Parts: sequence; structure tokens; C-alpha cells
Amino acid sequence: MKKNDKVIYPTLKTKYIDDMDKTMPWNEYPRPSMVRDSFLCLNGKWDFAITKPGDAPEYKEQILVPFPPESLLSGIERTIPDGHLMHYRRRFTIPEGFNKGHIILHFGAVDTICTVYLNGNKLGNHEGDHEGGYLPFCFDITELLINGENELHVVVKDDLDPNYPYGKQTKNRGGMWYTPVSGIWQTVWLESVPESYVVKIKLFPTVSNVKIRVLGGAKHKKITLANGEAFEFDGEEINIAPKEIHLWSPEDPYLYYFTLECGEDKIESYFALREIGISKINGIPRLMLNGKPYLFNGLLDQGYYPDGIFLPATSKGYEDDILKMKECGFNMLRKHIKVEPEIFYHLCDKLGMVVFQDMVNNSDYSFFIDTALPTVGLKRIPILFRHKSKKSRSIFEEHMYGTLDHLHFFPSVLYYTIFNEGWGQFSADKMYSKAKAYDPTRIYDATSGWFWRRKSDVDSRHVYFKKVKIGRRDGRPIVISEFGGYSHRVKGHIFGESEYGYGGFETAEEYETALIKLYGEEIKPLISGGICALVYTQVSDVEDETNGLLTYDREILKVNSARIKAVMDDLAKEI
Repeated sequence: MKKNDKVIYPTLKTKYIDDMDKTMPWNEYPRPSMVRDSFLCLNGKWDFAITKPGDAPEYKEQILVPFPPESLLSGIERTIPDGHLMHYRRRFTIPEGFNKGHIILHFGAVDTICTVYLNGNKLGNHEGDHEGGYLPFCFDITELLINGENELHVVVKDDLDPNYPYGKQTKNRGGMWYTPVSGIWQTVWLESVPESYVVKIKLFPTVSNVKIRVLGGAKHKKITLANGEAFEFDGEEINIAPKEIHLWSPEDPYLYYFTLECGEDKIESYFALREIGISKINGIPRLMLNGKPYLFNGLLDQGYYPDGIFLPATSKGYEDDILKMKECGFNMLRKHIKVEPEIFYHLCDKLGMVVFQDMVNNSDYSFFIDTALPTVGLKRIPILFRHKSKKSRSIFEEHMYGTLDHLHFFPSVLYYTIFNEGWGQFSADKMYSKAKAYDPTRIYDATSGWFWRRKSDVDSRHVYFKKVKIGRRDGRPIVISEFGGYSHRVKGHIFGESEYGYGGFETAEEYETALIKLYGEEIKPLISGGICALVYTQVSDVEDETNGLLTYDREILKVNSARIKAVMDDLAKEI
């Protein structure tokens, strides 16, 4: 282990480091929803310094972007003291012939508050700050570029201010709380676009057609499917009904690839035909996929890795997690209180994995109110007077809309959790109504776990420490949105000495037997009675949590995938 002032960093690593481009990691096109032939990656070694506000940076070390400075892969491996600033500096030259009219500078995500300078000029609005650590942002830098070498300077502040979304990050990690991240943690890149260019593509699919909304660009547009079918239109929208209807599902994740031509702008993209909805089948409310009852059987997915923390060394880390869980018979991941790079959602689209996406919570967390009371059964207490800060409420709502915009494109994203276990919860009915009006094509779980209000598409429950039961019904599809969490530690593949989970098992055989018993004896009899979705805790171990199917380093799958898949296949027959 490597030790410094505040944090002990284990040397646990993933195999993906071996295949990582250590000169320019994550050098792959970062926006699968809109692919242009223009891409200049700015990842790699940047000059790095930490200062107090007002002090000039002295660049005495380098950081490997896009990994956060707390991570092993960044080369920095330490926390950032409160009140200090991170300074990133990189020089670049625009290749000859790259500029088609405008050059856009993209950041996948920077945590939390950052100001960007190009050649000494502050970018963005009059204040120049971007706030929030999980969503992409960009700048048109055309007018500020110079011939020859340009200098990019990014200044970041991250004091883990609870007004901003922070998820599972904490300064005193342990148990269900994890090492915090700061600064740049997704790809930084440039693209060039013509004078008139498409800003965004939004998709509204059904089982028979898709409405494609194209924002920005020339008036006349042409869409050509991979099979040669072409559709021309003027304005923003067109409805396309392919000659051959092929629906998307986890079992058959069919994607229609297409080319969009809009004046001089040319984009490669894709869509899928699918629908999620709610219907009563034999008097029981069911979640429906493509018009049929469907059991969404998945796992909690935190999206943490021991060497990159918020980011695996390569995108293969995402791909392998998805494929391993499919190999075990699961068809859904609940992306827990974290928003990933676009590549993750594209892989779910392509490989066939439904995503239940959480909003990222902000505001303070109270163990007594948010965990202890619900655990002993007080799950309906009023929380009207909590989280009253206008600032934190406004930031949450802005980030909620930003998340809905960012992920609207991806067909695998079928379901959103607004509030989880009371963390930052306020005006849940109002937030449900706003989200549902903004994107009515998805299912919304307004209050996952407890502190239920009146409005939600589902009856969402967390069950730990006790037997899973249906009990009361409120006329909505029942989702067991967290359960299980059984712990098994695999020697040589653990983060530290601590253990956190819900029931520990010494051997792999005991662990697998308990898991099979949980699904066979507790879950299976309840599916015919109304359970429509399941979220087992969880995909992988995360730091102290040793309740994953995979070890934290992704080296060991703790169960026999064929045996577990047989159990999951058997469950699906009950719906």
C-alpha cells in the first residue's frame, strides 16, 4: 500500500491497465450518439498544480487526463485539500485542414466547479464557471485560437460542497461511502463543424416508428439508413417507419444505423425501436417492454474501479461488466447515483442491457433519518422541512433536466430514479411531475426505497435484513429496487481490511448457495404476484463493500455463471 497524509491507496488494479494507451488514454470517439469525422483527443499528460486561491500555479508535476487526481492511474494519487484549486495546463496545435468553420472544445465531465481559459481568455459566460461534476459541456473556441501553439488552462475547485451532486463520494470513506474524485474525469476533445451544424439529435421511438428531432443545422435534411432507405425533410422533425420492423430488447439488441446529412454537416448515428409502459395483466400492474410483460432482472451498478475510481482504465472495463452480468442471466443495470460517459450507454444499447438510471443526489445525508428510521420500519415519516435550501433545490432540478437531456438519446435507458432513500429528497411529487412532463417516454421511480409520496410510476422498495415480501399493494408495478447485498471476500482481491455487506459467507460455495436460495425461495414465488423488476446489490465489490458478484479488481466472478443464469432464466418464466 501507498500512504500519504490523509488516504491509504491500495495497489489493487484491474487488467485493463495492460491495454491502456499510457500516452493518450481513452483515445476513442467519446460521443457515439453523434459521430463526425472530426476528432482531436486532448487526453494524456497535462501539467498539474494545486494552489490556494490567488496563488500562481507552479507546475512541478503532471497528471494523466482523464483520470481524477485521487486515482492511481492519474499519477497524482492524493486528495485535494479543502479551499485549494487544481490547475491543469496543456498546449496543443490545430492540425492543418482541421478547421471546417467552427472548432468546439468538449469536456466529458469535470468535478465540480471549473473555469476554462484559452490563450489567457476566459471561456463561457461572464462568470466563466461550469458547475456540476457529472455532465458534459463545451465551448466554441474558434475566435480565440492562434496559429501555432495554443495554451489551455483549466482551474477546478472541489470541496465536496453538498449543494452540488456528489453521489457516494465522501472525505471520510468507509462502508457504503467511497473515495471522492475531483477535477477532469472524462475525455477532453476537439471537433470541427461547418458554419451551420447540428447541435443535438433526440429520438422518440415506438414499436413501429421513430420520431427523430434534429436541433440546429441547415433547414433541409436527409437521413439514410444502413440498408439504403432514405428520408428527406425540412425543419426539425421526421417520423421514420423502416420497411422491416426489428424491435430492440436485451435478448435481441437490434440497432438501426443511419447517416444524417444537413447542409455541409454529416453525422453517423443510430436508433432502436422499443417501448416501455405499464398495463394490467390479469388484474396485476406490470412493466411492459414492447407491449409484453417483462421481468427487469438486474443489479446495482456503482461504476467504480480501484485504479481509476470513476473511470476504468479502458472502455473494456465497462464492456466486460455488462457482458459478465449478461452471462449470469441479468438483463438490467441500475446505474446508482452516477452518470457515466456516453460510451457506457452506447455499450448497453449495443450489447443489450437495460439501464435504470439514478439522478445524482445532493444535499446532506442523515444516517438517523435516511437509514436508521426506515430500517426499523418508519418509511412514511414526513420530510417536508428537510433540504429547504433554495440553492441546493435549484441545482438538483437543473442537474435532473441536464441528465434527462444527456441520456434521452439512448434506447437502453428506460427508467429513472429521482430520489434514493430520502437523500436530498424534497417536493418529490413536484419533481416527478416535472420529469414526467419533460420526458414522458420513460418510467419514473420518484422515491426509491422509502419516504413515498403520492406520485410515482412504480411501488419501489428496498429490502435488507429481512425476507422479501409483497405485503401491501398500491396499484402500481412493484419494483424491489435494492435487496440482497450478500458479502463474500476473496483473498488477494480486496481493497482493505474492512468488510461491508448484508450477511457474510466464508466460502464461494456458501455464497452461491445462499444466492440461489434467495432467488428460488423468496423471489420466485412473488413474481406471479406482482414483482416486475429486481435490483440485487451489486455488480462488483466497491472499496469496503464486498457484496459484489465480481471482485473490485474484476478478476474473480464469485459464482458459477451457468448456474446463476439457469436460476434467472427460470425466474423469467414466472412473469
